Amino acid sequence: MKAPLADSPREEDAGAGVALSRESADLGRSLHGKAPLVGSPREEEAEAGVEQVARSGEAAAARPQQERRMGMTGPAQAMSAASAGRGDLGQARASLAAPTAGLNAGQASPGVDVLLGAASTPSLGTASRTGRPPRTRRGALRVVVVGAGITGLLTAIRGVLAGHRVVLLERGPVPHPGATSFDQHRALRALVVGDRVATRKAAELHRRWRELDALLCDHLPGAGLYRRVGVLQALPPGQVPAAVGTASAAGVPIRIVHPSAYPLLGFPRGSGAVFEPHAGTLLADRVLHAAARWLRHHPDAELRPGREAVGVDADRAEVHLADGTSVAGDVVLVATGPWTGALVDAPVALHRQTMVYLRPPAALAHAWAATPTAGGLGADGRAWLLPSVAGTLLKVSTDAVRREVTTLAGSDDDAGWAARVLAAGVVSDVDGYDVVRVKHCHYATAEGGDTGFVRVGPAVWARPASGPDGFRTAPLAADAVVAALASSTRRDLR
Repeated sequence: MKAPLADSPREEDAGAGVALSRESADLGRSLHGKAPLVGSPREEEAEAGVEQVARSGEAAAARPQQERRMGMTGPAQAMSAASAGRGDLGQARASLAAPTAGLNAGQASPGVDVLLGAASTPSLGTASRTGRPPRTRRGALRVVVVGAGITGLLTAIRGVLAGHRVVLLERGPVPHPGATSFDQHRALRALVVGDRVATRKAAELHRRWRELDALLCDHLPGAGLYRRVGVLQALPPGQVPAAVGTASAAGVPIRIVHPSAYPLLGFPRGSGAVFEPHAGTLLADRVLHAAARWLRHHPDAELRPGREAVGVDADRAEVHLADGTSVAGDVVLVATGPWTGALVDAPVALHRQTMVYLRPPAALAHAWAATPTAGGLGADGRAWLLPSVAGTLLKVSTDAVRREVTTLAGSDDDAGWAARVLAAGVVSDVDGYDVVRVKHCHYATAEGGDTGFVRVGPAVWARPASGPDGFRTAPLAADAVVAALASSTRRDLR
């Protein structure tokens, strides 16, 4: 009999919507019965199996360094100086272009303003050392943000950069390990086959995340939070030309590759594949920690952990807390993910997804280092995988285990759902891998597919439905709602 897996302590979650199984070690023993093996860090951006290159986007992606630095003032100059010599971070432009809307199709509900894009946004500066980007106090608002997940943290950062005073309330620590956005890594891709408009808009997120990377890591050189390791997409052979055409029209570089170049991955029978080299992986939990650290050092941000919101007065812009006290502001922004429906009237559908975290055999560590994030995997093409990046585990899941639920509380059958994920054929010879942990996360969707902030009162906005891509699109939601505040007066908010 082989040695059991080392025990993995449970992340206490108490209804937080992310169940990290205390029995993950037992689950690993029941599935494989193998001792944990030592993995190795990913070798960044290794590429293989290139057959053809769609180069139409290369010219659009390359811009002279001097052009990126022209016309910058204040925070923009600071970003340019901080970005110099950072590789990809140095490519981040110093000011944000107009945020993009329409990544999720659908019409707003009658009488509800939906914000996923706006006409203009404040620029990201690298004022983390001084905490004082040049701005005026005129029109500054007291903004109360509820929830310290990715949406709440980025919205708070946007708020203070726009000149507002921000109070951030979180029922647990900041960041909260139980937040739906608290995870090892998330994929950041652009290609939407057949939709060049959505692809172009999604590509804008690469630039925005590079800007955030430069901002949040300004005092931590080399600590990049966005790793451009590429994303591989398996497709039916007939869709490969359409993928190349979409990428070409949107100015997104891709390469056609052959599945045989990636023997560790389980592709649908007869499928083709394309590789998006400018896509990559966000180190999600590190992003949250870096954002919280930045806010702690900013004089206009106040973090209040251990403050559980139990209600929001949409007419008075007041948040009622579990201890009987209230916090008032000029504006309240609710960013509590799938729990938002408990605070404001915003009907949503709740979804639960199971993810399995694996440690590959030591003999395959080098091969995994050359394997990018991948989607369209498994026998049915519904599975996806994020390989080890900067010391993370290998994460696999499939849309086949995504289900609609009526509550965020309660336990789940970890072993049963994990077995379904492993049986999806995401990884070749999966029996040789150790199951380290199983995690269930939640997200919400709204009718029509809206994923931005919605106005639920004169001075209250909420993001009740972020969808499965809520992490990567969070900068757009934050941009849009802060831009909306800039066009509002206190009279508008009452």
